Amino acid sequence: MRHLEALAERLSHLDAHTHGALRVIAFYDTLMRRRVDLPALARASAGLAGCVAGIWLHGTGRVMRVSPEGREVSLPAQSASATAAITLDEEEIGTVWLERLGPPNALDDVLLDRFALAAAAITERYGPARTTMADPALVELVISSDGDEAARARALRLLGFADDLPVRVVVVHGQLPLDQVGALVCPARTVKAARIADVGVILATTMDQARFPAGVRAGIGSVGRPDRSWRQARTALRFTTPRRPVVSYAELGALALLAQVPQDSMRDNADVAVLARIADNPQDVETLDADCATGFLRRSADLLHLHHSSVARRLERIGKTLGIELTEPTGLVRAELALTAWRLLND
Repeated sequence: MRHLEALAERLSHLDAHTHGALRVIAFYDTLMRRRVDLPALARASAGLAGCVAGIWLHGTGRVMRVSPEGREVSLPAQSASATAAITLDEEEIGTVWLERLGPPNALDDVLLDRFALAAAAITERYGPARTTMADPALVELVISSDGDEAARARALRLLGFADDLPVRVVVVHGQLPLDQVGALVCPARTVKAARIADVGVILATTMDQARFPAGVRAGIGSVGRPDRSWRQARTALRFTTPRRPVVSYAELGALALLAQVPQDSMRDNADVAVLARIADNPQDVETLDADCATGFLRRSADLLHLHHSSVARRLERIGKTLGIELTEPTGLVRAELALTAWRLLND
């Protein structure tokens, strides 16, 4: 309403240009009735203004610059002669502008007002372009536990997610570009990614856990509230190992409770303290990990590509150092818990 009141105030001072301003308003009303998309809006605005017109949305990073003839302009942009913010629910989501070489037209302000209003309406209706990389600020708003639900829903809508589809969060460590990882694990649906602090964050409605590429560690949260899924994904990432680089929070079960144990308590635990002494030998850690993962000597040997007798000797020595009988089920549980706690302390 404040925008319309400002426009009405501006129109009251146009006098001789009032008729032209009303024609501009009618022009954009017609475009909205025809349900045009953003490229068509940019072309129509450039044609009406008689100069290059542009649109930029924060959520996609894409810049659209169109000539009065309707062609996309790839040359370096001229200085904008006039700009207007695209706002949706009082949040700035982008910018529209004109690149007029001569003096501004008396109706440029009115044109930009309607241009920006139309861009906001189209963005809300259709969502942003299907690009994978997203504005980190929008992603942070989605996963934040501090924001209100209306702001979260608006951010998801701007990112291109439908209101009726739940979103899951994935936290990623690795050198592969995030957009490539996102396209691999979610090839057929909307997926958005951004780097937040020291991790990559991927938002998706569906995901193929088997499609994560080599060299990537990933923690996967559950579908539902994105802020809770974000916390779960960060926890799951802490449980990843070279042997198990992708971990879903749902698969952790009661093991996830270990992430809530204070670090001092874990350090003071006798099993964890002893395990820290053998951690200097990567072969011993790898052997213990294989034994905990399989529970059988010959399967451990197959994983390690060693003869079972060699693995047996290693496990006997490790067991004596730890003071744990690794051939007993309870001993394996103790060893696995100690190994997991040690990793959580050193992640």
